[in-house]
Amino acid sequence: MGDFWYNVVTGKVEEGAQSDWTQLIGPYQTRAEAEQAMQKVQQRNEAWDSQDDF
Repeated sequence: MGDFWYNVVTGKVEEGAQSDWTQLIGPYQTRAEAEQAMQKVQQRNEAWDSQDDF
């Protein structure tokens, strides 16, 4: 089982939490999932924003 993190400061995926937790999103089971982290964040933010319109 993987332990991949997306670093929001560097924009890179880390195997294992190598940076400070304030810079990381995760963990994810695969590198591919971690690479898509910011897209998922954006999709969730858009969904939440659309709920605020009601």
